Amino acid sequence: MSSTETSVHVLILAGGAGTRFWPASRAARPKQLLPLLGGEPLITATARRVLPLCARGGSDGWERIWIATGKHLVAPTRAALPDVSERRLLVEPVPRNTAPCIGWAAATIAREDPDAIVMVLPSDHHIADVPRFLEVLEVAVASARGGAITTIGIRPTHPETGFGYIEVAAAGAGSAAPREVLRFVEKPSRERAAEFLASGRFLWNAGMFIFRAGDMRAAIRAHLPALAEGLDEIDRAAALGAAGEAEAIERVFPRLPAVSIDHGVMEHVGGLAVVPGDFGWSDLGSWQSAWELAEKDERGNSAPAGSVLVDAHGNYLVDLRARAGGADDGRVLALVGVEGLVVVETDDALLIVPRDRAQDVKHVVDALKARGQGRHT
Repeated sequence: MSSTETSVHVLILAGGAGTRFWPASRAARPKQLLPLLGGEPLITATARRVLPLCARGGSDGWERIWIATGKHLVAPTRAALPDVSERRLLVEPVPRNTAPCIGWAAATIAREDPDAIVMVLPSDHHIADVPRFLEVLEVAVASARGGAITTIGIRPTHPETGFGYIEVAAAGAGSAAPREVLRFVEKPSRERAAEFLASGRFLWNAGMFIFRAGDMRAAIRAHLPALAEGLDEIDRAAALGAAGEAEAIERVFPRLPAVSIDHGVMEHVGGLAVVPGDFGWSDLGSWQSAWELAEKDERGNSAPAGSVLVDAHGNYLVDLRARAGGADDGRVLALVGVEGLVVVETDDALLIVPRDRAQDVKHVVDALKARGQGRHT
């Protein structure tokens, strides 16, 4: 990036309840704070892989990483991202969906860097091909510099019913050039998803958005005027100092409209662009997704070292029990004659579920809350 170009700031959305990865994920430690694929937490990997886009003038880029999260997640988020300044944490008093926090971030970043490009990324996705991912983001940044609010669309590989879709103006395999967005489509039936795949005109909506801060402010003013008024009130208070800003956030944020950026802005804004991407993306939506990405033996099992697997196929075993000093306690996990199971053990819970029912794990959390066992959620 040349010194004459506008800076790129990254906003990482890091709220969420993490119900689909119970019992590993809890309200106080949702998915993005877990090293689900080994190594570092997902949010740490998210920030680290985009640092080259934020670095400028000898800077390592950390000062342009922003995190939107909730009050109860501040301490573990800071532990996962020690290089992110506390001033870069946008702490929501209450959850109000993505439009308010993205609008708030755009306004806050614009006060410091009026010409900034803002890149909004989920905190808990997996990217296999990071160099290719960065190339696609560079194309999106160039599109945003030209004045188009831009999103990233994933080229679909199968008729997935768990994702939203983006219809583009023209099919075209291989090209990463921005395309005009025709419409967003909610999660389809399997039949419609198959039609989308066959047409070549649809991409998966990955929830990534790139824009000039001022363009997003203008779009919110046009399509979500009540949100714009609330953000203006916070802006006015910020001009009077940090104390006034903090008071205004506590007072104003809870009454902002709870609406997603997709429904509130993206489905209505004109001139929206999408850059197609193919870089080994996964939203890590369930234990099934984690199994798909895990290293497996010749029978499709992923299990801790020392596990005993007899006539077992396609299983995913995870042992998350705490051990003093990381020592091996001699316990053995064994499966006999079973197929397609997820088995997750923690200090206070054991989950056993068929892989094809992994999305239903969230119902366990609902049941525990209904029974008054919130300590386990």
